[in-house]
Amino acid sequence: MESWVTPISGGGGGGGGARGRGADDTAFSFLSKGWREVRDSASADLRLMRARADSLRTLADRELEHLLASASASAAPPPFAAGAPIAELEFVRTQIQPKISELRRQYASREPELRRRVLERWVPPRGATRARVDLSGITAIRNAIVSEAGSADRWRPAAWNGEEEEEKEWEVVRMIRGGLKELERRSQSSELLGGFRGTGDLVEKFKSSLKPFNMESDEYKDVPPLYLTEILANLVKQSGPFLDQLGVRKELCDKLVETLHSKQNHSLSADTSLLGNDNSVDELDLRIASVLRSTGYHADDGFWNEPPKCEVAGNKRHIAVVTTASLPWMTGTAVNPLFRAAYLAKSAKQDVTLVVPWLCKSDQELVYPNSMTFSSPEEQETYIRNWLEERLGFESNFKISFYPGKFSKERRSILPAGDTSQFISSGVADIAILEEPEHLNWYHHGKRWTDKFNHVVGIVHTNYLEYIKREKNGALQAFLVKHINNWVTRAYCDKVLRLSAATQDLPKSIVCNVHGVNPKFLQIGDKLTADVENGQQSFSKGAYFLGKMVWAKGYRELVDLLAKHKSDLEGFKLDVYGSGEDSQEVHSTARKLDLNLNFFKGRDHADDSLHRYKVFINPSISDVLCTATAEALAMGKFVVCAEHPSNEFFMSFPNCLTYKTSDEFVARVKEAMAREPQPLTPEQRFNLSWEAATERFMEYSDLDKILNDSSNPRPGESRTSRTSQPSLSSVVDSGLAFAHRCLTASEVLRLATGAIPGTRDYDDEHCADMGLLPPQVQHPVYGW
Repeated sequence: MESWVTPISGGGGGGGGARGRGADDTAFSFLSKGWREVRDSASADLRLMRARADSLRTLADRELEHLLASASASAAPPPFAAGAPIAELEFVRTQIQPKISELRRQYASREPELRRRVLERWVPPRGATRARVDLSGITAIRNAIVSEAGSADRWRPAAWNGEEEEEKEWEVVRMIRGGLKELERRSQSSELLGGFRGTGDLVEKFKSSLKPFNMESDEYKDVPPLYLTEILANLVKQSGPFLDQLGVRKELCDKLVETLHSKQNHSLSADTSLLGNDNSVDELDLRIASVLRSTGYHADDGFWNEPPKCEVAGNKRHIAVVTTASLPWMTGTAVNPLFRAAYLAKSAKQDVTLVVPWLCKSDQELVYPNSMTFSSPEEQETYIRNWLEERLGFESNFKISFYPGKFSKERRSILPAGDTSQFISSGVADIAILEEPEHLNWYHHGKRWTDKFNHVVGIVHTNYLEYIKREKNGALQAFLVKHINNWVTRAYCDKVLRLSAATQDLPKSIVCNVHGVNPKFLQIGDKLTADVENGQQSFSKGAYFLGKMVWAKGYRELVDLLAKHKSDLEGFKLDVYGSGEDSQEVHSTARKLDLNLNFFKGRDHADDSLHRYKVFINPSISDVLCTATAEALAMGKFVVCAEHPSNEFFMSFPNCLTYKTSDEFVARVKEAMAREPQPLTPEQRFNLSWEAATERFMEYSDLDKILNDSSNPRPGESRTSRTSQPSLSSVVDSGLAFAHRCLTASEVLRLATGAIPGTRDYDDEHCADMGLLPPQVQHPVYGW
């Protein structure tokens, strides 16, 4: 460092002066060398830019020559179109090509001037001393380039039209564009006449020749997701103003961003190298943009604003029917929503999508009968449609979509994995029908249904409280579940339909049976009625019971009644059809009590072997609305059931025999076995049909008003846009939904309340089966 310091004092003045001059020369040489390196680097960049411009110009010339050569080689046209291609080629040769040549000459003449004007601004001030160089020259270089780039629009038109400041479109561009439109118009008219297609080929070849100029590329298709360090770097970058208020200098923030970003080395594209290695902030912006572009992610809504609803062209509305089970599991929540979707889609006024759970093979083996499994959702969809077509008298016209599901052995039901609402695209998020809304939303951690959809209707199928009370500590569990059901249905539904009064009284609910019976059962009943009219014996068998073999499905009540009145029902035989988790226990209990029961495997109620039974006995009081009871009545059979709110809809049918006590049960059984059932009247037959059920559903769910009343919110319109202030009820509902989302985010709380581990998101097996992106890619952190 001694050579850089001029001594203040010291002996030998001559020696000190010589050493001072040497220090000045050394300093100046060092700065001059640095300046030359900067200038050489800038010159190299200019040469690179000029080389790229020359290559682009050469490519354009080659494409034009190729275009003219290919057009000249076109086949001769027919006589009536002989002048068309010749005229077009002449236009290209005489008008476009000279203009392009003139443009190149003007550019070549202006290029030295551009270089001179830029270099003039690089010259350091003449007054600078030898030992001190004005380093602001680097800033001058940047300003000169920016200034020249900004002035490009000023001298380009002047180079073409001869006017220095005229702001107008290039004449050559206007002529080329107009000529191409004329070429395309003439080619279309020629094709309509069935004549020469050479002109059309000329236009297409010219369009294809422009593809090398397209800036779109495939470089963003295989971009890895953002890493944690990159997310932190972006967070620090975006927090710059806030950190500045805290006293953190901008230089320190930039250094931290550079350090974090440099930990991950990604090659975005060849163009990124033009930015230089020190511009980490710009590289980070390009990196984030490339990731967003590769995933196709875009934000649909903000935190404070209500998210936009779907926009549908015209007046066509969309209905999504979301349920908790699917065929071949023969349960009410699989069969009834399937028919509902089919009959809603029968009307051309709305499109319908049925959304059902997809189970992995390990769960399929536990749920579906006869060890039936499917390798893909498409295979299961084919099975569902084939099953439905065999029972419908018309062609079903609705879509089927799948969401990931997991089977819970403890609850013997399917629970969603992940956010079910995300599997309904925003384009069809108009009206949602949630079959078993409490079941779907117990552990729902996703977008609020009433935020995504214009109208949400819940249909309660199951009396969960009755099932839970039969379990250990059932009273406490039922108390908790009762309040949770109230919570989630109020937060996620606009209206709730209860199939019968057997369910708990939920907020926004009304009692109405909106289920019908399979049309095939009505056809069976019509056939049996015709046999009776023809003098044939319609019922040759006695009594039977059909249902999933679990104690809660009425087997406990059945065993208790038959055991208590074994002597009163001496000689009475009952055939039982069912399979389930409690099969062995039910069989062993019947043997111990020496009950006259014959057990058979579960089968479809429409099976031929069940047609000739005369009496269907169903003592269950845990059902909400037993589908098997409705099917037996549709087939013209007697039904013996308890006088219970779940059977209230059936009590108006003369073939429905109800009882209050066990003694009345014996009397009703003997009555049914002693006489013949009455044929259904047309009105009774219609009330059991899905046509009548659909009419009731449209009325009690308010869908008929929503679909026909223009004053209701349309798809894409916010429901709160008509009111200046939200109501207190909507604020409470929003708070409940927010609290529920916060609680379901905790895996500890989910497991403590009985959730299946790892069901907040779907797993890798679902990704493989359904072709889904992993959850961390589907819901990236940078998408907040």
